[in-house]
Amino acid sequence: MINIDDFKKVEIRAGKILTAEKVPETGKLLKLSVDFAETREVAAPDGTKKLEPFVRQIISGISAYFPDPATLVGRTFMFVTNLEPRTIKGFESQGMILALKTEAGAFSLLEPNSTIPAGAVAG
Repeated sequence: MINIDDFKKVEIRAGKILTAEKVPETGKLLKLSVDFAETREVAAPDGTKKLEPFVRQIISGISAYFPDPATLVGRTFMFVTNLEPRTIKGFESQGMILALKTEAGAFSLLEPNSTIPAGAVAG
């Protein structure tokens, strides 16, 4: 078990899936591009710095539940966003999508209602 202080360290955010595709040569992985309404500072050609949108890549073993990954595009789900990046089959994963599964095989991604925007933080 973890204590409440450890649980408070977990950052859960809403993220909107922009693209979803199967990872080649795997039977269960999907590569997701996810918008969390984040920006990153980048250097412009003139040496100044500017903010630009930052989209995270999430690799997830949910392909069996989504034979057509396009059905995920445009939908918002809940993700853990403060995990250390991890390389899976050569792709960096920058978070984890949250899902539920029963012993009987029922499966569901955690999907907030439509009023919750990308980037919203669970609290």
